[in-house]
Amino acid sequence: MKKPRIPQCLTAVIFLGLFLPGFFQTINVAAATEPQQIQPGTLDSVLKNGTLRVGVSLFTPWVLKNKKGVLVGFEIDVANQLAKDLGVQLNLKEFDWDAMVPALLNKEIDIIVAGMVITPQRALKVNFSQPYANSGIGLATNLALTKDFTGLGDINRQQVKVGVVTGTIAEEVAKRLFPKATIQSFVKSEEAVQALVLGQLHGYVEHDPMPTYLALEHPGKIDEPLSEPLLSTKAGFAVNKGDPDFINFLNAWIIARDADSWLTSAHNYWFETLQWREEDTRAE
Repeated sequence: MKKPRIPQCLTAVIFLGLFLPGFFQTINVAAATEPQQIQPGTLDSVLKNGTLRVGVSLFTPWVLKNKKGVLVGFEIDVANQLAKDLGVQLNLKEFDWDAMVPALLNKEIDIIVAGMVITPQRALKVNFSQPYANSGIGLATNLALTKDFTGLGDINRQQVKVGVVTGTIAEEVAKRLFPKATIQSFVKSEEAVQALVLGQLHGYVEHDPMPTYLALEHPGKIDEPLSEPLLSTKAGFAVNKGDPDFINFLNAWIIARDADSWLTSAHNYWFETLQWREEDTRAE
């Protein structure tokens, strides 16, 4: 019976393993010490590049432009504090609302800081931090067109036009609560507001406190008929999937800034008062 022949290549490997014990260890060490490529849109890339690229969308009082055209608002304050605590520069990038998630997925930005409501559908595409702000969906109405309305049921009619901003939770709420109404979508909130003021819409479903602001800005034209929001919501930071360190930092930041009342103070300034308008930050 013939003895099985050991292939020469295997013989060489056995020889190296027996007589050069450091051979395989050297290979492993070399592989382990190879530099890992840092992926864009991650916490590591933010720290390495020294810049936090933040996606925002115009939405008073979350984000707006003051008289000098500079971006201000609650989310701008939040983004500035985030960058400061990270020890990096802030790079704000403005998008239409429905363009922000694609920009995040394409690594054009590192994070969305725009009062984005946490939903299961959005969580399929991005990773959310824990909530850092509470809000709600409210309703503003044109007084001339709705003076004879007695309840929400009057809005749920085909001849009634309700404005929303495309891709927002407000749009989903309007379609769910007023399925018979004619839902008219706008790219920007300013367009919907103008249509409401001009009497082209009966109502406008939007995040609070926008309905309150509109009623204050246009007394006798715009009303906020509801004492409670149509829906209560919670907003979180949105980042790309696959970066638990980023989420861990953001959650720790929220806990710390909630504990020292920084978040509460900033939120109250922009949502509970009109002081910011008196300090030359009103949108033109």
